[in-house]
Amino acid sequence: MDTVVLVLMLLIAFNFLLKQTFWKAVAVGIIAAVAALFAGLMWPYAIEQSKTQIADWLGNTALMLDTSVLLTIEVSLQMAYAMLAVHVASAYPVKPRTLLTYRFLRWFPGLLIFPVLFSGLVYLIFAFPGTPFTTVAWGYAACVLIAIPVGRRVLLYLLPEKELRLELFFLTNALVAILGIVATVNGQTSVAGVSEVNWGALAGVGGITVIGSAIGLGWWRLKKKSNQS
Repeated sequence: MDTVVLVLMLLIAFNFLLKQTFWKAVAVGIIAAVAALFAGLMWPYAIEQSKTQIADWLGNTALMLDTSVLLTIEVSLQMAYAMLAVHVASAYPVKPRTLLTYRFLRWFPGLLIFPVLFSGLVYLIFAFPGTPFTTVAWGYAACVLIAIPVGRRVLLYLLPEKELRLELFFLTNALVAILGIVATVNGQTSVAGVSEVNWGALAGVGGITVIGSAIGLGWWRLKKKSNQS
């Protein structure tokens, strides 16, 4: 479980850096300063944590399910940005409401990066016992301040095409959603499974699928004929 959570946090940090490649340099500097201040000022709360308490949090099913909801909301927003970015770039004209939504999603940095930064600070405080907490915190903040713009530049160098970055951003967020389910459900389910097939429900799902497919196919053919005429 700890390994899954670690991979999840690394993916969240990577997605945060990847999102910065769609921002202007000034905006990246501002969010880097905010993240650095957060990392430096949170040391009074970080020193109150313990490895036992963190393990209890990971084992708390209710807390992890709430975390899963927040994770799903953020991932949905980020994936919506990737799809809207492609739509805005290819469609014309773009509706004002769609453009406004796209701008909001574009400048939404994501909130999950802050728990990740806090977790990194807690880890460093445990890793350097005897070192003044302020030294560890502000040294960590300086690293964050440098790492965000440098990481953005590296990603822009490795992935200069915006379309490729959008595709990677979409896929990595989908992976975050999957890992989030694995990490937060923690081996438990909300509804007990059954061993027998509900044929009525299965037939209903099959019927809805067939009807929906027929309607979609008919609509596509009708639209194709209207475009040809």
